[in-house]
Amino acid sequence: MPAMTPDVPMIAAAQLKKRFGSNEVLRGVSLSVAHGEVVALIGPSGSGKSTFLRCLNQLETIDAGEIRIAGELLVGTDAQGQCRYAPEAEARRLCRKSGMVFQHFNLFPHLTVLENLIEAPMVVAGLARAEALQRAERLLAKVGLSAKRDSYPARLSGGQKQRVAIARALAMEPEIMLFDEPTSALDPELTGEVLRTMRELADERMTMLVVTHEMGFAREVAHTVAFMDEGELVVQRAAREFFADPGHERAQAFLDHML
Repeated sequence: MPAMTPDVPMIAAAQLKKRFGSNEVLRGVSLSVAHGEVVALIGPSGSGKSTFLRCLNQLETIDAGEIRIAGELLVGTDAQGQCRYAPEAEARRLCRKSGMVFQHFNLFPHLTVLENLIEAPMVVAGLARAEALQRAERLLAKVGLSAKRDSYPARLSGGQKQRVAIARALAMEPEIMLFDEPTSALDPELTGEVLRTMRELADERMTMLVVTHEMGFAREVAHTVAFMDEGELVVQRAAREFFADPGHERAQAFLDHML
C-alpha cells in the first residue's frame, strides 16, 4: 500500500468510458478530488453523472480508463485496450474507502434504524457487536436521530431516512463519501435537514463527491463544481468562479434554468 501524501488525490478518474448497448454514457470523463475537497457534480438529467459515481466504487464497471482511490489502482486499461480491475479482495478493500448514499435511501425495511447501522460493520468489517453499537449510537446522535434508534424505516420521514442512510454509510468509517442526488426524492421542506448534515461533514473535511441539483448547496458548500453534459465533463472550476462565470455556453444555460 503506497504511503498517502496530501497531494495524492482521494479520487483520480482518467478518461472513463462506459456504454450501455449503443448508448455511450461516459465519453472519456476525467475528474480528480483532493483530500478534504467537496466537489459538486451537476448537469442535466441523463448526462452521465450517476453512472460516473457508480463506476468509482464498482457498482458499474468501465469500458476504458483508469480509476485510482487514494493513490491505489482500482482499474486500468492495458496496452490491448482491455480494462483490468484489481484482484477481488483488493478491489473490495479499495471500494470500502467510499461510502455511498443513494437517492432512494436503500435502507433494510425489516431492520430497525440501529440494526441498519450495525449490520455492515459487523458482517463486512467484523466489528464486535458492542463496538458496532457504540459507533451507531454516536452516529445517530450526530445526525440528530437518537430517538429513532428502535424505529423501522417505514415510520420515518424521507429526510429522516436519508440521514439514517448517511449515518449507515459513515458507520463503515469511509475516507470518501459519494452522494447520488441525496435530496431529489425529498419534499422541499425535508431537504434542509439532509443538507445540514452534509454541511457538517464538509466542515469536518470529509472528502465528498456530490451529484446534486441543489445549486445553493453547490454554491455554499462545494469547493469545486464540475458540469457534465452528454457524457462529457465540460467544465470544472472553483465554485465561486463557476457561479460567477461558468465559462461555457451550455453550463451557463443550465445555470440560467436552475437559478
